[in-house]
Amino acid sequence: MPYALSHQVVDKLYQNHLYWSVHFHHEEGVIAEQLNLTVSLRGTRETRDNYQLFRLTGLLDAFSEPTFRKVLGGKIDEGPKHIILDLSQIDFVDSSGLGALVQLAKQAQTLSGTLQIVTNARVTQTVKLVRLEKFLSLQSNVEAALENIKSS
Repeated sequence: MPYALSHQVVDKLYQNHLYWSVHFHHEEGVIAEQLNLTVSLRGTRETRDNYQLFRLTGLLDAFSEPTFRKVLGGKIDEGPKHIILDLSQIDFVDSSGLGALVQLAKQAQTLSGTLQIVTNARVTQTVKLVRLEKFLSLQSNVEAALENIKSS
């Protein structure tokens, strides 16, 4: 009888080998990149003149966090320093995911940038549960995040 592996086990086994990306042009002056971070966490990256927009779906948990932090941390170092992280389609965030968000916010600040996080009710509730809403810049939509970047 074949064994079924949970996505967490698959992520753990392959987390260092799952990341790949495909570049494509989305609109004039915008480079979009498909990010397949792990089995349970996927997304896209759009690079504009003064910011990067990451749209993620899936789970930001202990199993996807190392790859998430490594890949996004590298993208912050190489691209525009203002980051919009759209987590509105994220199904779950645990304490490891929150820790990664804090580290990315600190990294952006160190590079004279900002991290704007677009949330949904689940993500907002988790952030507020551990009282990080004053440290992390939570936004209701991408447009609000853009306004925050323009005013910084």
